[in-house]
Amino acid sequence: MSTSSPAKANWPLRLVLTAVLLGLAVYGGLYALRPVALVAPVERGKAVRTVPGTLEVKAEFAIELKSEVGGRVSSSELDVGKHVFKGDTLVQIDTGDVDLDIERIHNEITAAKRKVELGSTLRPEVLNSRDTLDNLERQAKAGSYPVAEFEKQKRLHQQLQQKMDLDEVNLRLALENFENSLRAKEREKSKMTITAPSDGVVTVVTTRVGDLIGSNSPIATIIAVGRTIEAKISEENFAAIKLGQKATVHFLTFGADQYNAVISKILPSADAATQRYTVFLDIFLPEGRTLLPGLTGEVSIIIAERADALIIPRRALVGDYVYVAAGGALERRKVTKGFDSFNKVEILTGLQAGDEVVVEQQDRFRDGDRVRSRLLTN
Repeated sequence: MSTSSPAKANWPLRLVLTAVLLGLAVYGGLYALRPVALVAPVERGKAVRTVPGTLEVKAEFAIELKSEVGGRVSSSELDVGKHVFKGDTLVQIDTGDVDLDIERIHNEITAAKRKVELGSTLRPEVLNSRDTLDNLERQAKAGSYPVAEFEKQKRLHQQLQQKMDLDEVNLRLALENFENSLRAKEREKSKMTITAPSDGVVTVVTTRVGDLIGSNSPIATIIAVGRTIEAKISEENFAAIKLGQKATVHFLTFGADQYNAVISKILPSADAATQRYTVFLDIFLPEGRTLLPGLTGEVSIIIAERADALIIPRRALVGDYVYVAAGGALERRKVTKGFDSFNKVEILTGLQAGDEVVVEQQDRFRDGDRVRSRLLTN
């Protein structure tokens, strides 16, 4: 009786294992050749309806700094890019001539005050006339002086009294005029020290030390530190805009970063040229991030919300269709859209939670294509 060797007995098993390994290798090779589809899951969340717009950052205000008086600039603290604060001295105009005028007026005021203290030069004459008139009045009452002549002297005294009173009024008026002149010169001098009207940054300097400038001459331009965010909304979307509505904004210079904002002001009239309406936004920026005038970007204003909705990335849509990856193959499905926002869209029909939709390079794929799925990571 003969027996088979172990090697001969195991060759069928080895053949099967070899075939399986070869099949796995072929499958793995074919799988590796499949294109990669970047997918995102269909999720439940809050759907929002938004109104789009463009935005621009502007300085809260810009001031063209001017001199109210003329003169030669003796000193200047102006420098492009310098941050200034309200009340800072920026430019000093030479006050030499004004100082001389002020000194002269002070002397004139001192003299005028002395004249007022002394009174009119007619005062002694009036006093003498008063004594004479009193004496004539007693004589007239005693019948020793004609009454008609007394009345004549009385009128002469009154004329002299009025002349003295007018003279003293003129002395006081002269003093007041000198005091007013002094205040005017002191005010003129104060205007020769030009200070910052508010906090801001110097952007333009047109006057330097030694320049001779005239009144109302431009000296510099200062822009405010504060910023306003202006958004432009189309006419068809403006009716839905209300104060206090929330929004998301992103600036071109900051890439894909998004920031929360709220509508703070609405202008009721449209731009005549573009028929677009202007709204102002209060934006919430992270610490350390600043906005410069001239930055532009986009805004999405939230006008309605719906909870527990099916949400997909906006870029997954190809018209009214999406590609769904399931079991290693793609299925092209028609969907019904709901609320639409800046980067998300609500799906009413055509998808279920957990489905995975292609979000990039959809033009590479066709219905039924075999693919490898790679999940999008935030």
